[in-house]
Amino acid sequence: MTALPPPPPPAARLEAGSPAFRRANQALFLGGFATFAMLYGTQPILPLLSTTFAVSPAQASLSVSAGTGALAAALIPASILSDRYGRRQVMNVALALAALLALASAFVTSFDQLLVLRALLGLALAGLPAAAMAWLGEEISPAAQGRAMGLYIAGNALGGMSGRFISALLTDFFSWRIALGLLGVLGALAALAFWRWLPASRHFSARPATPRRVLRDVCAIYRDPGLPWLFLTAFLIMGAFVGLYNYLGFRLQDEPFHLGQSAVGAVFLLYLLGTFASAWAGQLADRFGRRNVLWMMLLVMAGGLALTVSERLAVLIVGVGVFTFGYFAAHTAASSWVGKRAQEHRALAAALYLCSYYFGSSVLGTVGGLAWSAAQWPGVVALLAGCSAAALAVALWLRRLPAVELSPRP
Repeated sequence: MTALPPPPPPAARLEAGSPAFRRANQALFLGGFATFAMLYGTQPILPLLSTTFAVSPAQASLSVSAGTGALAAALIPASILSDRYGRRQVMNVALALAALLALASAFVTSFDQLLVLRALLGLALAGLPAAAMAWLGEEISPAAQGRAMGLYIAGNALGGMSGRFISALLTDFFSWRIALGLLGVLGALAALAFWRWLPASRHFSARPATPRRVLRDVCAIYRDPGLPWLFLTAFLIMGAFVGLYNYLGFRLQDEPFHLGQSAVGAVFLLYLLGTFASAWAGQLADRFGRRNVLWMMLLVMAGGLALTVSERLAVLIVGVGVFTFGYFAAHTAASSWVGKRAQEHRALAAALYLCSYYFGSSVLGTVGGLAWSAAQWPGVVALLAGCSAAALAVALWLRRLPAVELSPRP
């Protein structure tokens, strides 16, 4: 009897420094860039939208919250689709649809139409973050996952900064319609590059998308002693971050600063600090552990928030920068920690983490408008300080958890 040849060895994961690793990082960096540029393009022009459509600041903030809320609601369905049809396919479709919807936002004739399109944009975009974290966990070497996650989140930061800055600048010189239209064009170009650059999955195994399987996986995730607390951390830090930037424009255009639209948009250049913080925190987490990086970065966030109460513009800007740095570093540590703890449930755990993350953006981002109406900037800071303190308490508790042993993958 002729012996059967041995099965081929499993494909190696992508190691740092390899050509495929670089292409993957470029693609995911660009995908994150486009996602956040399109999602937050209306944030710096909230005061203008409030005036143009005769709505309150809290109502105007719904042009951001509608997108993030819809994204949060769609993350779990999108993760199930990525389990069934593949991470790469879902991410490609998500970016292409989102670019078309972002472009359509430039042609609305009412605020209600804008809200509908922003919500549809969030639904479409859900496919990328829902699958990206799982793709990284499956395809990247464990020793390089923190670095890859940091670079992906750095793309998020740069996209958020660029989308806000481009929107503010073009609105000042042309109109908000041209600004949103250009973001749609940039999204389409990013979708094309992403499709060409992202390497094919080599470790993906399709899983049946049955309600019983999903429920079983959700129960397994919530039985983990750390993951639910990481989801709560995501809700709190993202809510604080979006709450600060949603109403920062209102403060800077009010007494005593009276800044113009372009100057307010320039403040979003502080997102460059987030780009650096994400990449740096990813490497730091690989070296010293997520549990040690997370609580320290939350302290940095709180310190920056305290500085924003100053009536001196320079001190306020420094405070926003410190807060931004701490936020992106904390998010990098927390999100990469989810992938390590979830193991075979990475896609669903990533979706649950991001679901909490974007619900925090929607809920606390809008509640911040009520705080602004009630007590102006001190009211907003008080709300965000409470969120930061709660997140810090959770991070300190998470330090006590034992590490999870990685299970081998086929």
